[in-house]
Amino acid sequence: MIVRHLRQHQAIVSRRALLRGLASATSLLALGGCSGLGATGASYDASSFSVDPTLLIATTRKRVNGARAKPWFGPERASAMTVAKARVVPPDDSRLSLASVGLADWRLDGVEPIPSGEIDDLLAQAGGLDVLIYVHGFKQTFETAALDAARLSDAIRFRGRTMVFSWPSKAGFFDYAYDRDSAMWSRDDFERVLHSIVAVPGASRIHIVAHSMGTMLALESLRQLHAEYGDTVSGRIGAVVFAAPDIDMDVFSSAIKRIGPLARKITVIAATNDRALALSGRLAGGMTRVGAAEKAAIEQLGVRVIDASDTGWGIVNHDLFLSNAEVQRVIRRSIDTSAA
Repeated sequence: MIVRHLRQHQAIVSRRALLRGLASATSLLALGGCSGLGATGASYDASSFSVDPTLLIATTRKRVNGARAKPWFGPERASAMTVAKARVVPPDDSRLSLASVGLADWRLDGVEPIPSGEIDDLLAQAGGLDVLIYVHGFKQTFETAALDAARLSDAIRFRGRTMVFSWPSKAGFFDYAYDRDSAMWSRDDFERVLHSIVAVPGASRIHIVAHSMGTMLALESLRQLHAEYGDTVSGRIGAVVFAAPDIDMDVFSSAIKRIGPLARKITVIAATNDRALALSGRLAGGMTRVGAAEKAAIEQLGVRVIDASDTGWGIVNHDLFLSNAEVQRVIRRSIDTSAA
């Protein structure tokens, strides 16, 4: 959201890398007794990224220099969605490395567009495995969105293929309106991605983690998907996690009523002390955002809610799904239980 990256340019090392290292070291001591989160731990195995760090990509951003070199995709809206795969390099986590103390980070080594441009050819890379799709929020470059997808997938030890859906963001503090419109403009292409996975015969399921402004896009695409397939699509959708959703409560309520049993797949991670969403609410005429609402108010809509208000130790508390080990356990648990 709006104030998420205010301090990034002042940091000498990656803030998220440092947070990840600190969260790993302190989560059991500082957060083990957190109400609502402590009982959601799941057994962790190695992530698929540890074996094959390949990220699937679907983006509505315009290519930069043919997507052959950094930054690969810019903030402009493309005339057609690009599908690709990327090589992601994890940090060296050996005992004496910088990563061992949270001072190194993931990096994107290259992007390879799929020549046919067809989402079906990209999904063939999944090989029948479940697919985790990450949809980023406000003020994100393509690279930061892709790396967030990798960090999240590895942190929750996801077993399957990971995809980032990246919509055009100008990654600027004063570009909220452009980003919001770009997210909604991309909903048909995201629905096309979901449709392609659902239409493939087999047991693979879609798990969605959407953050902040990206939750508007994800929810609208789910509504469109349900309108086409009806309740039968529910079996192919696994966990749907909305982390700090930047959505008007009334808009959210209206959409939830239109997606049938898919609503029961949704887990909302909210924090009443999310200062980024507080600012967003003021910009929206004083309308409370779902991610900053009281737990009881959200639960009335029939979705699962995790109140992370007492979990974050930062100033903004808007990206806990990336920086907090206990919140990541909630996401993993949502995926695990969606198979039940």
